[in-house]
Amino acid sequence: MKAIIIQTPGGAENLIHTEITVPAIQDGEVLVKVKAISINPIDAKTRSGKGMYGKLTGQDPIIIGWDISGEVTATKSDLFKVGDAVFGMVNFPGHGKAYAEYVAAPASQLALKPANISHTQAAATTLAALTAWQALITHGKIKTNDRVLIHSAAGGVGHFAVQIAKNAGAYVVGTSSAENKDFVLGLGADEHIDYKARNLKDATRDIDFVLDPLGGDNIDKSLQVMKKGGTIISLPTGLRELVGEKAEAAGMTGFFIMVTSNGKDMNSLASLLEKGIVKAHVSQEFGFDDMAKAHRQIESGKTRGKIVVTL
Repeated sequence: MKAIIIQTPGGAENLIHTEITVPAIQDGEVLVKVKAISINPIDAKTRSGKGMYGKLTGQDPIIIGWDISGEVTATKSDLFKVGDAVFGMVNFPGHGKAYAEYVAAPASQLALKPANISHTQAAATTLAALTAWQALITHGKIKTNDRVLIHSAAGGVGHFAVQIAKNAGAYVVGTSSAENKDFVLGLGADEHIDYKARNLKDATRDIDFVLDPLGGDNIDKSLQVMKKGGTIISLPTGLRELVGEKAEAAGMTGFFIMVTSNGKDMNSLASLLEKGIVKAHVSQEFGFDDMAKAHRQIESGKTRGKIVVTL
């Protein structure tokens, strides 16, 4: 089967296209013929030697990627049968091996793909959507009428977070560039803040919950507009202790989360997709042979919504 491997970390040119054996499945797994793969910033970081690369050293071969949608072709699980269309984030954090024609995946980490969406849309609604779900619902426990601030609201995690927060009954404030204002408001945000034109402390206040994918001084700026007792969740891995310390000093709660594979959460997202409550915005699609181009685009930091590679 076709696969893309890494032999040494580096630039997008270090993604090596090759042929390897179709993986064997273990008890509790299904073999998925991949139709679409979602590309995330963590993919590019791992390829460059950061991100998850340290966890994968010693694996042979290293196949990065975690987000898939496809068709079950073999099964050793009672959860799915051959022919089922499924999607999910596989073995994160760990070795997902998604950049391949076939993926052996734990059935417990997948969900049935709703019939009303494409494999492209399903693949897009995996790592980024799970991150938003687990931050807002699992850890943040946001509730009706909470004032929720979502930074980078036009990005992969952000555009899902806006929709999930609105569905939970929150009042949503989203930040982005002016070019993405209509997009963010179109997702359901109640207010938009152009982060380039306005200081955050002059633009909003009394925030109950902040989702911060940026880190750095964005943590300090966010704490200035939060209510006492509010919660901020930060996603950059390098700031896992810092966000808690700063929040505690300001009378708030702050912590870092890392998304984890979870079939129950995938089923919750599948239900929202089926009902049309959540929609993935795929800004660009690339073919499998153009994986390097997809990586360069995600590294630009200027992707609206999601990037998907199709097979």
